[in-house]
Amino acid sequence: MLSSINLIVTLISIICIINCVICNQVFTNSFYVHLNGPYGSDVAHRIAQKHGFINLGPLLNSPDEFHFLHRALPHSRTKRSISHTRKLKNDPQVDFAVQQSGFKRVKRGYRQLILGPEHLSLNQEPSDPYFPYQWYLKNVGQNGGKPKLDLNVEAAWAQGYTGKNVTTAIMDDGVDYMHPDLRENYNAKASYDFSSNDPYPYPRYTDDWFNSHGTRCAGEVSAKRDNGICGVGVAYDSKVAGIRMLDQPYMTDLIEANSMGHEPDLIDIYSASWGPTDDGKTVDGPRNATMRAIVRGVNEGRKGLGNIYVWASGDGGQDDDCNCDGYAASMWTISINSAINNGENAHYDESCSSTLASTFSNGAKDPHTGVATTDLYGKCTKTHSGTSAAAPEAAGVFALALEANPNLTWRDIQHLTVLTSKRNSLYDSKNRFHWNMNGVGLEFNHLFGFGVLDAGAMVALASIWKTVPPRYHCEAGSIQKTIPIPSNESLFLHIDTSSCAGKDSEVNYIEHIQAVITLNSTRRGDVTLFLISPMGTRSMILSRRPKDDDSRDGFTKWPFMTTHTWSENPRGRWTLEIKFDGDKPQKGFFKEWTLMVHGAKEPPYKDLPVLDKNSKLAIVKKAHELAFTH
Repeated sequence: MLSSINLIVTLISIICIINCVICNQVFTNSFYVHLNGPYGSDVAHRIAQKHGFINLGPLLNSPDEFHFLHRALPHSRTKRSISHTRKLKNDPQVDFAVQQSGFKRVKRGYRQLILGPEHLSLNQEPSDPYFPYQWYLKNVGQNGGKPKLDLNVEAAWAQGYTGKNVTTAIMDDGVDYMHPDLRENYNAKASYDFSSNDPYPYPRYTDDWFNSHGTRCAGEVSAKRDNGICGVGVAYDSKVAGIRMLDQPYMTDLIEANSMGHEPDLIDIYSASWGPTDDGKTVDGPRNATMRAIVRGVNEGRKGLGNIYVWASGDGGQDDDCNCDGYAASMWTISINSAINNGENAHYDESCSSTLASTFSNGAKDPHTGVATTDLYGKCTKTHSGTSAAAPEAAGVFALALEANPNLTWRDIQHLTVLTSKRNSLYDSKNRFHWNMNGVGLEFNHLFGFGVLDAGAMVALASIWKTVPPRYHCEAGSIQKTIPIPSNESLFLHIDTSSCAGKDSEVNYIEHIQAVITLNSTRRGDVTLFLISPMGTRSMILSRRPKDDDSRDGFTKWPFMTTHTWSENPRGRWTLEIKFDGDKPQKGFFKEWTLMVHGAKEPPYKDLPVLDKNSKLAIVKKAHELAFTH
């Protein structure tokens, strides 16, 4: 099974590189070096020194893969340095070496034009002066919000869960670990600065406080309670680690990989509020080493239980689709969207079928009613926003669940998210995406996934949870044929599948579905894709992207993912619908569609007691029993 996982990782990483549109390719002064034996760090240091490089250390603790840096080269240039690469390749102990390309990764939710940092003047309030502003923790209707539209954290706290013995790593621009609301919960052993290569991930100073992003996210998770400073974190007794990796002109695969693979047995949750550029035309995702780090994390991290990777779904708004972001759309991450305090989607929210759930960002009527949290240099803010703010809130809820049941696997967290998230008062302000029900009775929304996280319900179910059966993946069928896409009507394609019945990879209960698709068109942004399951669930796996005017690259084996068919039986006919949605007629060609089914062979919830007959758990268990009976 592991070898097939590695094949998937390699495939997806190659896909992401192929689909990434790089107008002006950039090469950094970093080099990936693979030795021809497991020589270890001492030999790597000698090789680096001999050729004028610095060895920054192994890749993912490997004995034969290393990250070299050459300080005489500029951090970014438009041409490869053939001479430096040749020096390394000619060394008898080097198998091969590759100069690292650079690419952009942007923070989500940071608004450079919003009001600057607020200088908090503490008064005689007993503690947590900003808690009344934390409407996403307790919404009583402040600032025009919808009462009880919140994360229901007080119900989790009342059950005694506050995040103890759980560490969340904030992968960002650094964390102000000297902040009085964070320092008691700071986990120095799990922290590192991959931008400066030292153990101190303190943010780099700028006049505009641009590097406040990570500190704000950290406070949402782990700000201390009842200390009279700022507000309170969702999991206020949990630990927070800082991984500074986002503060350099260009990202590299090696920095991302080492960040996501850093201390996987000390870190439980990795929170990422960044991704490819949210410009509505970029199609990009993790490269090879980064994919390996994530897959290793979910398979081996937390001593085999699997790390939890939480991802902000994106701030590209209705002109973008987060299924074109290979991080947020990954099966191995939990993609989180946001809502504002009256239940609407935020104007910057992207939609896609890979979003699992939602939390909160900013207020509806008052632009200053954002997320109240810690800020740089001991300050506090009420203006943090975007899906950047949403992802750490989810990380905090997951920290509460892990305290309730430390034996939860990464898949258990995803199942708990699906089963306990609530529709509540969430709605699409433009009336585009409605709430629908899938084939086993689970409500979902193209914007909000399975609803807003409910911390009280999640920890209650986590405390009695039984680990789900093993996960399998099945290549359910494939069509490889060049077919013209009509300009004014839909193209329908069908795959009939037994979902590997009778084989070792049999899947009977869906978790994730991937439609791996190759096509091109005269305007990629006008292509829309829908996937219809045998049980009748219709997922929009690609929406119109009006800013994407690509006419050359199209999609090459891009894995469009949907969670909307969660817990359905995959057997039967799957239908792919392709059509153009634009102002002008377009032409295109479909070339390939492979259907990948991921999930369990055995029923995942059969041993769980039903405490509420109206709960999602009760509904899905009943649907599974009926399906099995018939």
